[in-house]
Amino acid sequence: MFAFRATAETHKYNSRQATMRILGIDPGLANMGWGVIEMVGPRLRHVANGIIKTKTGDLGARLLALHTGLSDVIAQHAPDAAAVEQTFVNKDGVATLKLGQARGIAMLVPAQAGLTIGEYAPNAVKKTVVGVGHAAKAQCGQKDCCWCGARCQRTSTAHGQNAAARCGV
Repeated sequence: MFAFRATAETHKYNSRQATMRILGIDPGLANMGWGVIEMVGPRLRHVANGIIKTKTGDLGARLLALHTGLSDVIAQHAPDAAAVEQTFVNKDGVATLKLGQARGIAMLVPAQAGLTIGEYAPNAVKKTVVGVGHAAKAQCGQKDCCWCGARCQRTSTAHGQNAAARCGV
């Protein structure tokens, strides 16, 4: 796993323990999920999560909407690092290419903000949450809801980004 190092200067939530914020991103062209968790010493805390949605139409406009939305999330929540879920190859080559372009935005925006970026395979993300790399989305969602409670959105994209952020710890 990619280990991030927190420093005392980062988000002083507790003056005696170093705090670090991690932005988890689940790339998608129609729905890009994001979640921010905070690590205070050995504890994890859910901060916020959401989905950046784009409408069908011009690819350039959709990518710009993803860039703008993710830039706003970073400006609002000031993460120290980012964790991005890797994509897998689908049977549909065109869909895979479009997903790759959305993932490019998911990598570009944190890099522009100067964040350290960790990349994680989908199986590694599932294993972090459930303990099994080939867990169903429903299992991951159920575990994630137990972890962050009523504060998180109840969609598979929202659960994916929370899980990706926890991989970055």
